[in-house]
Amino acid sequence: VQLQASGGGLVQAGGSLRLSCTASGFPLDYYPIGWFRQAPGKEREGVSCIKSSDESTYADSVKGRFTISMDNARTTLYLQMNSLKPEDTAVYYCVRSCIASYVDYWGKGTLVTVSS
Repeated sequence: VQLQASGGGLVQAGGSLRLSCTASGFPLDYYPIGWFRQAPGKEREGVSCIKSSDESTYADSVKGRFTISMDNARTTLYLQMNSLKPEDTAVYYCVRSCIASYVDYWGKGTLVTVSS
């Protein structure tokens, strides 16, 4: 079952967005699972990942601003993004890995554009 990211859009710097990731109603009940992003002209980078039930990681660039979570039904993965900066502009992907080289399907992602 493939993951689908949604919730992107255009927001002003300092604003917030919440991205969602689902697997067509199937449970997201195993780890790891996380978010990557790719800005125009740049390599894909890890943003945040849930490695286990009690371990989540964040890129230094988003620590304190982004929060990864999962709903109680474990069908939706979220990425709450606050205090957005223009450098957060990218296509965001949710995938079943914390390591890019292990990902075999990226999907379309969802575009986040932060205006200054």
